[in-house]
Amino acid sequence: MNLWPPFLGAGITVEKIAKDFRYAKVRLKPGLLNRNILGVHFGGSLFAMTDPFFMMMVTQNIGKEYIVWDQAAKIEFLKPGKGSVHASFVLTQEQIDDIVNTAESGNKILRDFVADVIDREEDVVARITKTLYIRKKRKKS
Repeated sequence: MNLWPPFLGAGITVEKIAKDFRYAKVRLKPGLLNRNILGVHFGGSLFAMTDPFFMMMVTQNIGKEYIVWDQAAKIEFLKPGKGSVHASFVLTQEQIDDIVNTAESGNKILRDFVADVIDREEDVVARITKTLYIRKKRKKS
């Protein structure tokens, strides 16, 4: 994933993706291409570093018989992002079980997942909420 153009161009590094896809960690280092006019991280780079992970993690953990899409996203900027920042993503067994049990009906479900972008001082600089659309695939007749 580190060679994926949106990450490569923005200076985003994937530091870890667990083999079971229940944990991931990414880092964004400051650079000329991800700085805004005020000299802090461009908000789009902060968002980009969090974009694919929850959808990917849920998809990998619930199986191919489900549809998983990003439905919506929200970012709250809480503090200017200076220096190196990171974000971690965690998917629990409880969340997986809840999704599978709820989606069993075949109806769509929406689930929110939250990730914080943290700076060197361990302060939250941004909070991203991703809403996933999840539905069990309909059987073809």
